[in-house]
Amino acid sequence: MKIAILGAGALGCAIGAALTEGGHETWLLGRSPAHVETMRRDGLLVDDANGSRRIAVRATTQANEVGVADVVVVLVKSFHTDAAMRGALTLVGPPTVVLSLQNGLGHEDILAEIVGRERVLAGKTYVGGVLQGPGHIQSGVTGKLTYIGELDGQFTPRVQAVAGAFNAAGLITTVSDNIMGTMWDKLLVNVATGALTGITRLTYGQLYEEPLLKSTALAAVSEAISAAQAAGVRLSMTDPEQAWTLAAEGLSPAFKTSMLQSLEKGSVTEVDFINGSVVRWGQRLGVPTPVNATLVACIKGIERAMADQQRKEATA
Repeated sequence: MKIAILGAGALGCAIGAALTEGGHETWLLGRSPAHVETMRRDGLLVDDANGSRRIAVRATTQANEVGVADVVVVLVKSFHTDAAMRGALTLVGPPTVVLSLQNGLGHEDILAEIVGRERVLAGKTYVGGVLQGPGHIQSGVTGKLTYIGELDGQFTPRVQAVAGAFNAAGLITTVSDNIMGTMWDKLLVNVATGALTGITRLTYGQLYEEPLLKSTALAAVSEAISAAQAAGVRLSMTDPEQAWTLAAEGLSPAFKTSMLQSLEKGSVTEVDFINGSVVRWGQRLGVPTPVNATLVACIKGIERAMADQQRKEATA
């Protein structure tokens, strides 16, 4: 297959490296000239459980260098989805399917508006990656699951072909007949911890020692479960405690959520697609979501203070 990864961050590079080694013509599209130039010149340096190796990957900052792809895997930050896809329409031709593997909910609607709902596949991945520097990642692919599916839950030849390509490259991928349920399941885990750690600046170990924070987390997850049930989504869990427990599974006490990592780097977060999704679904379906609305407001306030500070420093 010819596969374009829209978003050459840590996760995009981890998946792209596996697909490249699996024999697919895989392109990594990134916004950072230094990162892309390093990969073009030296290859992608991958550290994983097997040690370190360099992989000769195809990388570019320009979508028109790639041409039409069979599959476009969208892995940009949530808030870049619209601009990134509109800037990469040369990747899309008659055979192209567009697969979002991003965190949170709502990307599939943005992509459907741009390329047509009939092209869009949705998914969730537990593959991990850390960007160590330009052209250098730590990759966590082994044993990590990916779920993909048609929005209507059908087992089509195209979704099975994508799963087959991923599996052959060592990315353990299952086709789901309930991909929206799978995405909501992952959302519940993110709702449990992301915004709370962003606001408090606590690691997982610290968060799980605070009973007051646990009760807030359970209330936020409970709202999300109510919204999902009102939307007719089939969830694998209906007890907020399950999401709270699952969120910390296999993670060290020093682990920081991606929301906290974003704030520590001075970047805006993906809260609009996590707790913000719960609020939007609640508004649509008449389900009250005051805890999630409060968490979103607090994160937005922190982002505002951060932006003001950055502006002050830039003009000093």
